[in-house]
Amino acid sequence: MKRVLVTGAGGYIGSVLVPKLLEEGYWVIAVDRFFFGRDKIKPHPHLTIVQEDCRRLTEAHFRDVEAVIDLVAISNDPSGELFQQVTYEINHLARVNTAELAKRMGVKRYILPSSCSIYGFQDMDTVVDEKSKTNPLTVYAKANEKAEQGVLPLADESFSVTVMRQATVYGFSPRMRFDLAINGMTYGAWENGVIPLMRNGDQWRPMVHVDDTTDVMCLLLKADPFVINGEIYNVGSNRNNYQLGALANEIAESLPKDVQIEWYGDPDHRSYRVSFDKIEEALNWEARYTAADGAMQIFEKLESGMLQKTEETITLNWYKKLIEWERIIQETNMYGGLLEIDNKRVSEQFV
Repeated sequence: MKRVLVTGAGGYIGSVLVPKLLEEGYWVIAVDRFFFGRDKIKPHPHLTIVQEDCRRLTEAHFRDVEAVIDLVAISNDPSGELFQQVTYEINHLARVNTAELAKRMGVKRYILPSSCSIYGFQDMDTVVDEKSKTNPLTVYAKANEKAEQGVLPLADESFSVTVMRQATVYGFSPRMRFDLAINGMTYGAWENGVIPLMRNGDQWRPMVHVDDTTDVMCLLLKADPFVINGEIYNVGSNRNNYQLGALANEIAESLPKDVQIEWYGDPDHRSYRVSFDKIEEALNWEARYTAADGAMQIFEKLESGMLQKTEETITLNWYKKLIEWERIIQETNMYGGLLEIDNKRVSEQFV
């Protein structure tokens, strides 16, 4: 049974990927700090949970591992801008270190899920492919690009390295996120019949369903190393290249209620239209889902009560909440506890 180590296993993508790997017969080593809870991954006889910071991984973690899918990241632009140093440590340095450790320990495959956000801003008439010049605008995008630049040179005949530049992900996940474009639009439409949309709506953005991108990860575990080694693949579909205004209209029209579009904020300067020809031709893969499919999936789960918007579904808000709790606990912790304390330590103070 092949062992696959997945970092960021408890995250938005990881909590969809891990059950798929288990179903396909892999033994999965799920590594995460589990900021969003360990309940996002169900127990399984072939699942090993490792609660560890990716910046503290050692050679021992990679013993007898066949492949690594390095999902860990401080995810999304707002979190990256607030936690800039941490984002470079995790999204760049830790992932390069993971690849180096994996290679040293004889791991055969390393897959880096990066982001199409490294294309940043492109001319409205330009369609970028994997050979196009990148233009990362945010800390999140820049850290992803540095990770790519750090891991790709490690590829050789015994260590296959593949980079996935994922489009903006959407769809339902056990670790749900409503701070992603389609997911957030769908929630606004369901809650009050309004889709919030950042001006001016002309920006191009590629999208990919979380089930589609995790299917690609499973595919890359089986693909011929000769084909994928040292390669970069944009992961998404030409059908899912959207101008955001048109995307909002498609979602509004797909849902079974009256929905209006409400504009907010300053114009979003990130705009990139991406070609996905390479992955479709080289790996014979096509995305299964459209934005309308993902929106309906989320809408139905909201309607059924199976899904709710909570603080932890907005990544930056949850990070802020954790930091606030940490401060309160540090300030109030005494004698080894909060309400319950170590009475022996109290007694020793008065001896």
